[in-house]
Amino acid sequence: MGSGDNIHHKRKAQRDFKRKSKALDTRPRILIVCEGEKTEPNYFREFPVKGNLVNVEIHGEGKNTRSLVEEAKRLARIANNNKEPYYQIWCVFDKDSFPQFNDAVKICESTKNFFAAYSNEAFEIWYLLHYNYHDAATSRTEYERMLSKNLKTKYEKNSKNMYAILLDKQPCAIRNAKKLRATYDSISPHSNNPCTTVYELVEELNKYIK
Repeated sequence: MGSGDNIHHKRKAQRDFKRKSKALDTRPRILIVCEGEKTEPNYFREFPVKGNLVNVEIHGEGKNTRSLVEEAKRLARIANNNKEPYYQIWCVFDKDSFPQFNDAVKICESTKNFFAAYSNEAFEIWYLLHYNYHDAATSRTEYERMLSKNLKTKYEKNSKNMYAILLDKQPCAIRNAKKLRATYDSISPHSNNPCTTVYELVEELNKYIK
């Protein structure tokens, strides 16, 4: 093989390598699996994460706590089998009246790369903390009225604008949520009303906005 052929083959190999490198997606993949089909997914889809930094996949499953975690594990297995593992898997769910709430939290805490962004009693406690520190046990039926009062308009549960509406108050919500969680000595999330760990997922997504 002459020197001209060698150069040709080297250049072809370089082109092939660059093409394969471009095809290889090295961005971290984050899976967010939500109990609600609209409220939570709508909120997290509004985060302006940069696509060149992270690949965020959001599912609204409409499943209860334990079933939701099992579905997240199923999706994670598929990704692993396809050699496209998730960097993090977040399960977003409320206490509701499900007795499996503690179990779902514990499974997430004991499973590699799994995290629980839970709320007791409902996701809307995260919204309320944007306005005030709130540590009184509150039924989920009261959240809509309280939010409407703070918003000065009727709260729409499946709104697609809550991220934008609340954005300037987000640092306050994070501080309030951390302060609230720190008040509980109990290892039983089911008993901690009100409480939310949604701020942990929010802080993670915020890493990919700038």
